[in-house]
Amino acid sequence: MDSLPLGIVSDEIAPDFETALRYGKEWGISLFELRCVGGGRVPLITDEDAAFIDRAVLTEGIRITALSPGIFKHPLSDAAAIEQELNELLPRTIDMALRFGTRVIIAFGFKRLAQDDDSLRRCAVGYFRRAADIAERHNVVIAIENEPGFWCDTGTNTAAILKEINSIHLRANWDPANALGTDEVPYPNGYKALKPYIANVHVKDTIEGSLLRCVPVGQGKIAWKEQVRALLEDNIVSHLTIETHCLPLIQQSEYNIRTLRTYMEEVLSSH
Repeated sequence: MDSLPLGIVSDEIAPDFETALRYGKEWGISLFELRCVGGGRVPLITDEDAAFIDRAVLTEGIRITALSPGIFKHPLSDAAAIEQELNELLPRTIDMALRFGTRVIIAFGFKRLAQDDDSLRRCAVGYFRRAADIAERHNVVIAIENEPGFWCDTGTNTAAILKEINSIHLRANWDPANALGTDEVPYPNGYKALKPYIANVHVKDTIEGSLLRCVPVGQGKIAWKEQVRALLEDNIVSHLTIETHCLPLIQQSEYNIRTLRTYMEEVLSSH
C-alpha cells in the first residue's frame, strides 16, 4: 500500500493560474484540476490563459488531472440548456482536456426539482447515455459529481444510475462532503455503494452541508481519516484532489495538504 499524491482544484488557491502554480509548487503539488481560470470557467478561458497552461505542462513538471466545466447542473426541464452542453460545451471541453493532456471531465447529475417524480429518472439516464457515447468516441471519461438536490446526490443513487448505463466512459467523482445532508452516511455507506465506479475524489469538509459551512479537513463531519484509509487500501484512484471551499483559501489549502499528508502517514505507519 502506497501513499496517494495530492492535487488541488487550481482556483481553490487563486483564479490566476500563475499564482496557483506558484503556491502549489511551494507545497509540493504538481497535480491541478481546472475549473475557473482567470475570469472564465473551462473551456471558456482566454487564449492567453490556455497558452500559459500549455507552457506550464511542458516546462514546470505539472499535470492537469481533470477539467470541470460545470455542465449538467440544470433541471431536466431545461432541455435547451442541456442540449447546448451536450452538443457544444462538452465537445469543447473534451478538446481542451486532450490539449492539456487529461482524459477526465467532471460533470454533475441534473438538478432535481421538488415537483420532479421518479418517472423523470429515465430522462436523466438518457442524457447520461448520450454523454457516455460522446466520451467513448473521444476515449475520455466523464466523472459525475454527486451534489445535494441533484438526481446524483448520494453515492447510492449515483451508483444506481452508473450501473444502469454500464459504460467505462461514465464514472463518478466522489465528494463525501456533497453527500452530507442527504439521507446517506457518506462514509462508509455512500463510498461502499459507489466504490466500483469512482474515477476521481474531491476532498473538502463541512459541518452543515457542502454549500453552507465548509471547514478545514478534519474539523467537520466527514470521516476523512477513515475515508483516506479506505482509498489507500482499495487502490481505486491515482491521487486525491483538494477542493478547499473555505476562506482564506491559500492558508486553508495549505492546512488541508498538511492534514491529508499526516493522515496518510498515520495510515501507512499502522500497516
